[in-house]
Amino acid sequence: MDDGLARFQRRMRAIPQAAKEAVVPALLTGANEIAALQRQLAPVDEGDLRDSIEVTPPGRSTPEYSQPGGSRVAGELEAVITVGDHTVRYPHLVEYGTSDTTAQPFFWPGFRLGRKRAANRVKRTIGKAIRGTKK
Repeated sequence: MDDGLARFQRRMRAIPQAAKEAVVPALLTGANEIAALQRQLAPVDEGDLRDSIEVTPPGRSTPEYSQPGGSRVAGELEAVITVGDHTVRYPHLVEYGTSDTTAQPFFWPGFRLGRKRAANRVKRTIGKAIRGTKK
């Protein structure tokens, strides 16, 4: 009986590490899919704005002057999608418009379109990692 409890405790301790290891590739896949949607929705066929949409993997720093939020380091289990950099400082003006131009949203609509699929992928990956920790 004690062996069963020890086996259960080992499995419970292994779950967080297994989930962390498995989730990073799923996060990056989802973030890259969302970024691709945002590039498709960008109001230009090519150019600096479209090319400035970037996925930052866990532990790396986002580009300076990127939107939303500027430069910061992505968390351990976080992939960050940004638009803009030191040369492209106007994405918010395109997204929300100005008093002279109408809004041409592309960033947040792309995020909303891809968010559910990316979240489901992460959930499936975590579930699979948990089921695979039979020790």
